[in-house]
Amino acid sequence: MSDVEVGTFVQRLRGLMSEIAAFPAPTIAAMDGFALGGGLELALACDLRIAASSAVMGLIETTRGLLPGAGGTQRLPRCLGVALAKELIFTGRRLNGAQAHDLGLVNHAVDQNEEGNAAYHRALALAQEILPQAPIAVRLGKVAIDRGMEVDIASGMAIEQMCYAQNIPTQDRLEGMAAFREKRAPKFVGK
Repeated sequence: MSDVEVGTFVQRLRGLMSEIAAFPAPTIAAMDGFALGGGLELALACDLRIAASSAVMGLIETTRGLLPGAGGTQRLPRCLGVALAKELIFTGRRLNGAQAHDLGLVNHAVDQNEEGNAAYHRALALAQEILPQAPIAVRLGKVAIDRGMEVDIASGMAIEQMCYAQNIPTQDRLEGMAAFREKRAPKFVGK
């Protein structure tokens, strides 16, 4: 690719990652193998990350004369803190799933199975835990967290208040409260 083509390609990749990050429902990355460079940037754009303990991940661009260009320089420090993100990006270090879990890069690290899809199965199980929750509340929780992390805490509290206000008139909130009082499982409908 020419210099112009590279710039356009990376800009489109960055836009795609931003679209994934902004997706209104929770997103879960399952890493069963390699997630190097753009693969890890894709995982960082997701809300939750699951890795097989044998998975290999890293923002290795500096080992190839590049820097992360699809959001890695922005999402990794927000996930791990500035100093650790700089260390990982500057060195191009590769981590296995267990190391990534120890650092807080992934939510769960699981032992790989014979089929090579243990992280995928754990991600499905996590999705099944989220699925029965009130969809509007989950969506608004994601908005409150994502937007709140971009501002000071006072502004974040105002964002949370706005999201909470949007949830108050929902049928699901009333159903959740009624189910709690009646000691039964709620039946959310997304309204």
